[in-house]
Parts: sequence; structure tokens; C-alpha cells
Amino acid sequence: MLVSLLKKTGLKLSLNDPRWGNRKDDGKKAQEGKKPGEGPPDLDQLWRDFNQRLNAFFGQKNRPDNGGNGGGGGPRPDMKGAGITAGVVGVIAVFIWLASGAFIVQEGQSGVVLTFGQYTRTAPAGLNWRWPYPFQTDETVNVSQVRTVEVGYRTSLRNKQASESLMLTDDENIIDIQFAVQYTLKDPVEWLFSLRDQEDTLRQVAETAIREVVGRSKMDFVLYEGREKVAFDTQKLMQQILEDYKSGVLINNVTMQAVQPPEQVQAAFDDAVKAGQDRERQKNEGQAYANDVIPKARGAAFRLVQEAEAYRAMVTENSEGNASRFKQVLVEYQKAPAVTRDRMYLETMQQVFSSASKVMVDAKTGSNLLYLPLDKLIAQQAASDASAAAARAAAATPAANTVMPQEAMQTVEVNSRRDSRSSRERESR
Repeated sequence: MLVSLLKKTGLKLSLNDPRWGNRKDDGKKAQEGKKPGEGPPDLDQLWRDFNQRLNAFFGQKNRPDNGGNGGGGGPRPDMKGAGITAGVVGVIAVFIWLASGAFIVQEGQSGVVLTFGQYTRTAPAGLNWRWPYPFQTDETVNVSQVRTVEVGYRTSLRNKQASESLMLTDDENIIDIQFAVQYTLKDPVEWLFSLRDQEDTLRQVAETAIREVVGRSKMDFVLYEGREKVAFDTQKLMQQILEDYKSGVLINNVTMQAVQPPEQVQAAFDDAVKAGQDRERQKNEGQAYANDVIPKARGAAFRLVQEAEAYRAMVTENSEGNASRFKQVLVEYQKAPAVTRDRMYLETMQQVFSSASKVMVDAKTGSNLLYLPLDKLIAQQAASDASAAAARAAAATPAANTVMPQEAMQTVEVNSRRDSRSSRERESR
């Protein structure tokens, strides 16, 4: 401002002038008859001009100095106007200082207000105010953001951290585990004041928890069917440890990125895994074959037993029926022997001729008209072919050597006819 006022007054200062501000030289020049404007200006005069312009700017007028202190009797700045100006400037400065205590907290964040470095209160989302520095300060914490800490790797699975990922199982095998932990903040005050290095602390807690869980488990369980169980137990143990630390952290999820044996034994381990898979596959195939054959064998055995039971019952009933019929025929034969013999003979011949494929012709009568039962012959031929096919099919079954009930009945009837024929012959003799 001083430079600008000097420019307005038209005064030019040369800092490179070695005689600038040397009033003795000015006096000499004046005494030598040189013009006063040619030398450097007087600093006191410049200061008085500056005060006059400043008072004029704020609407004040210069008053002549009537006191006895200023021997020159020239004008000097109005001290009352200068005091008012300083007060306005001070009010403005105080207002700006108080306004610097306003701060805005976004949605999903929490503001923590500190008084001389000590926690005072938590500010909600929106426009808030605190006492300006150095009395109070504020820190904004994002409590809705899902944060992630990586254990065993950094950014990519290829960037492996062997000191974190290698751990020992219960069966004394080394396993390589890489996982990520997702968490949010539930208490910003605990997050700021209970932990010194928050992310590093969370990584160490995660490593400690998973080493304890893996140390209680077998290698095969961790590699295959127990991944989700290991992740769940690790999350639960981490939350318990962080609650003891009063860290204000809520563990949302533990995700297993890679679980495998160390790289040095990866090939041998893959061969062992393939061998185990082949063994399980062959066991499953054998079990499937057994499940297919055993029920069929049991069904065939049960069917044979049922067929044998049915055949036994059929033979028994047929035998009882033939015996009862023979007794009835015997009773009728005793009543009328001749009539019974003729009836039995006719029934036998009718049965024989009905099942025979030959045609009997009476040549003694000399009749020119012959009757050939072609329809019956064709039907008999079809029946004989069907019976032959059935016999071939029955030969392939376990019951092929059994005697059919109809054949047994015919055998019994033929035997009875033979007995009746022999009895008639004996009577005719």
C-alpha cells in the first residue's frame, strides 16, 4: 500500500542511489544553489502524506497541530481517526477468525472436535462450528466407506508377501494363504485415539487370527472343504481381538483369494491330489456297478423263488384235482362199466385227433367227397410254431427244465386212458 501511495503522489525513489535519505547532502545541495526537488525525498514528509491520504479515505480531516511539541506547526495525523480505523480492522479480523471455525461434514462421515488436542464432541453431517485455532480443531472420518486390508499380497496376487502368507497347519504342513479383509468404522473416536497405525494394526490382527485358526486345522481341510469355515472363524476371532483393542472397527467379510501349498512342492502335491481323485473316482465307479448288479441279482432271485412257489402250488393243485377226478370216474365206472369205457375212449380220441396235424381219411366208404379242415390245420401250425418259440425262450431261463402244468395234465390223462383201454381189453377177453 505504501508503494501504491508513493506512485499516486508522483514521488520516485531510487534505491540504487547511494545518497538516498542522506539529508546532509540535501542541505549541501541546497546551499550550493541546486533545486530541492532534485534530491531524494524526506521520509518523514512521506509518512505524513500517507497518513493524510489514509484519513481522507476514511472521511477524516486533518487538524493543525497546536501543541507545543511540533515546533514546525505543520499538520499531523488525527489520532482519533487512526483509532477508529484500527478498531474496524480489528473487528473484521475477529470476524474472519471466528468464521474460520465453520466446517462441513459430508453425508456418511463424522466430525470429531478436539479442544487443545483432547476429544470434545462428535459433529453430525452438515454445517458445524467450533472455536477456531488454536482452541479447537476438527477431523473428518468416513464411517460409511468399505475399507480393505490385504494379507499375504499387495494389490495383486503375484506380488506375494511370503512372510505373511506362509503358515503351519495342525498336521505340520506348510500352506500358502492370501486373503483380504473388508471392514467399516463404527466408532470414529476409537478409530482415531485407540490405534496408532490403524491399517498396520488390522493387518497384524488378521495375520494373528488366521494363523491361530489354521494351526488348529488339517491341511486337506483348509485346502478343500474348510475354506469357508476358516474364513468365518478368522472373521469372528478378528472381531473379538479388535473389540478388546477398542478400535471402533466392524469386520464385514474375510475373502480367501488363494489357498495352496508352497511353490516348491506344488508339482508333487498336484500329483498326490490327482492320485487321490483317481482313487475316489474308481471307488465311485465300483460302488455304482455294485448298486446296479446287486439289486438285479436280488430281483432275479426273488422272481425265481416266486416262480418255484407258484409251480409247486400249481402241481399240487393239479395232482389233487386229477386224483379227485379219477375217484369220480371210478365211481361212475363201477356203476356202468361199458358206457364209461366208451365215453372215455371217445374223449381220448377226440383229444388226440384235435392236437394231431394229420388228416385221417376213411377210404373204405369210397366217397369221392373229402373234407379237409384247412383252417384248423393252419391254426394248429401257428400254435405249434408259437409253442416252439416259447420253448426256446424257456430254455434260456432257469425254469427251462421244469414240466409245464398242461403237459403234466395230458400225461396223467393219457395214462388214465391207457389204463382204461387195457381194462377193456381184459374184459373183452
